[in-house]
Amino acid sequence: MAGANREVRFDECVGLMNVVAAHTIRANTILPARRRDIELHTADGLRLVGELALPQERDPVATLVALHPLPTHGGFMDSHVLKKASYRLPALADIAVLRFNTRGTTSPRGTSEGSFDGGRDERLDVAAAIEFAQLAHAPALVHRWLLGWSFGSDLALMYGNSASVEGAILLSPPLRFSGPEHLRGWTASGRPLVALVPELDDYLRPAEAMARFSEVPQARVVGVEGAKHLWVGEKYVRRALDEIVATVRPGSGSLPTTWQGSVSEEASGATI
Repeated sequence: MAGANREVRFDECVGLMNVVAAHTIRANTILPARRRDIELHTADGLRLVGELALPQERDPVATLVALHPLPTHGGFMDSHVLKKASYRLPALADIAVLRFNTRGTTSPRGTSEGSFDGGRDERLDVAAAIEFAQLAHAPALVHRWLLGWSFGSDLALMYGNSASVEGAILLSPPLRFSGPEHLRGWTASGRPLVALVPELDDYLRPAEAMARFSEVPQARVVGVEGAKHLWVGEKYVRRALDEIVATVRPGSGSLPTTWQGSVSEEASGATI
């Protein structure tokens, strides 16, 4: 057959390998990273369990300290947007992601000591996470941002206004536990706040959020059309992650939706 013995050039082989190795990033895709279990130790003597995900081959250029939704309503360190941030952002954006269970909260990683305290003693949990990130080395966890979701956004507002962090990103902030005095504190510090507010949120929608955050001049409210409080659906997860990366790595553009290289997948039946 004519052409049957044609020599294949090296660049053609590379192209074929890249095609074979290209994976669409789906809800259960886990991209390569250095992952390790961590423990945080609070000022009142509790041990909190967590995980740190780092870029596979480079030092991180920014760090997210994730604060999960309300544990009495199913929130934990594996709440899906936070988990997907840890699955994707170390590989796609060179961002480190630190997740942990607040006191009394259980996930497959384990159970943090203590018991839920309605947003009061959780201040010590936030402080322990910030301190861990601040003191980390080999690699250093630089350009630290808080990423709070729902209850976690209230914790960020109440207890995260620290010189050790650059700012806070708030997913579906209900402004339920935090109050005007906390917003005034952020105004005084000048640290940036970015609130990602679903159009169809159960607690706080974009128009009201803009009014509530208006007293913080450096706050930016981003209304997300069609999204709901729980950010269910890959479309909305990607929008949230794009906004997060754009905040901590300005000018980086939208995240890729494919990955060239090896991936793994979370077992079916895991948390959405």
